Amino acid sequence: MISFAHAQTAAPAAPGFADFLPLIIIFILFWFMLIRPQMKRAKEQKKMLADLQKGDEVVTASGQVGKVTKLSDQYVALEIADGVITHVQKQSIQTLLPKGTIKSL
Repeated sequence: MISFAHAQTAAPAAPGFADFLPLIIIFILFWFMLIRPQMKRAKEQKKMLADLQKGDEVVTASGQVGKVTKLSDQYVALEIADGVITHVQKQSIQTLLPKGTIKSL
């Protein structure tokens, strides 16, 4: 019979910094390529909504183009055609257009 006592391998080494290095690199890449740009866009969107004024031309998330006629804390009244006013949530406004864009459409 073969003795198994002599066939044992050495105890595994304790995990070191080099073992976690790939995970750290992946997290850093994830941060700079996904999280950071998304936070920057969210900050710009929040600033745009805070600076929104009556008369601004905007595009909503659903694609409606209109002119802001009334503002409140949570809702915006948009004039999408002459005499046609819709009410949308302020958060659904996606883009602020340059003045005169609606006339060129």
